[in-house]
Amino acid sequence: MDWMNLFTFAAALAVAAAIPGPGIAAVVARALGTGFRPALPMIFGLILGDLVYLSAAALGLGVIATQFGTLFMVVRWAGAAYLVYLAIRLFLAHPEAEALPMKGPKRAGPFLAGLLVTLGNPKVILFYLALLPTIVDLGGLTALGFLEMTIVVAFVVSGVVCGYAALAARARSLFENPRARRILNRVAGTTMMGAAAAIATRT
Repeated sequence: MDWMNLFTFAAALAVAAAIPGPGIAAVVARALGTGFRPALPMIFGLILGDLVYLSAAALGLGVIATQFGTLFMVVRWAGAAYLVYLAIRLFLAHPEAEALPMKGPKRAGPFLAGLLVTLGNPKVILFYLALLPTIVDLGGLTALGFLEMTIVVAFVVSGVVCGYAALAARARSLFENPRARRILNRVAGTTMMGAAAAIATRT
């Protein structure tokens, strides 16, 4: 793939990923509430969601995908519902604990939440299925070109989102006493509620 096109794609993706949206809000809230490492599965879910749409665009499924409005609505509401669940856990968490008490799989839940948030995010859909074809000639995309774009997506999205998560986790470390931790949990829970509302109401 032409390096100029690849660079243009990476730059456009970096800008789109850096613009705060439901995905960023969810990861920041997760990192605020539990720290950086517990937020990683959610970040991996976000990355996989981007790769799903990259694959759809590369395979020419954009037109087909736009016809499944009901499916995207279900995915969006499922992601919003799980974020509400996580927000409630944050509100109910004991501030003395280092992290939220987790029930069931510790990684599958946040990973699935990250995936659903991305799959139901109209901003991501617009970027890959509408904007991307104007940046890259998908009709002439080779297997090597697709691999290069996959690497770029994984690198750029993880870099941007991990940056947000690291800053949020750093802010969390400044709150050591139980009262401050309780306030932080409320802030994180409210942020995650806001992300859920943004996902549910976007069209």
